[in-house]
Amino acid sequence: MIFDFKNIHIEDLISKRVEEKAFDSVRVCNFLKCTDKEWEVIQSQKSLDTNILLRLSTLLEYDFFRLYSQYLILYAPQGANYNKAVDTKSSLLYYRKNIYTKEMVDFILEQLENGIKTKLQIIEEYRIPKSTLYK
Repeated sequence: MIFDFKNIHIEDLISKRVEEKAFDSVRVCNFLKCTDKEWEVIQSQKSLDTNILLRLSTLLEYDFFRLYSQYLILYAPQGANYNKAVDTKSSLLYYRKNIYTKEMVDFILEQLENGIKTKLQIIEEYRIPKSTLYK
């Protein structure tokens, strides 16, 4: 399955994962310390508070944050350069942009195979080295 990282509907993904794990709403509500009504609201939202998303990631054993990281890897503006040397003034953790997951590779290969983008467009838009793309 190819995932559309431009349109992340977290509520659908959470519902699907709850089904896969065969969890009932009582178990989820107990873990989140919420009511059934609050759980329904959570399931209907396109985006969630990070604390709730972290707790759901823990309970459902799935990294929902990775979806948003992949979005940044694929669609960060050209001005954003995640490959720069670490800013010595920043106390934040440094993450490299050149981490290619299976989902990202599949997404790019699908665009190439379907003729949506050319090799040159992929190299320029996603800043993937030519040698990496050919591998």
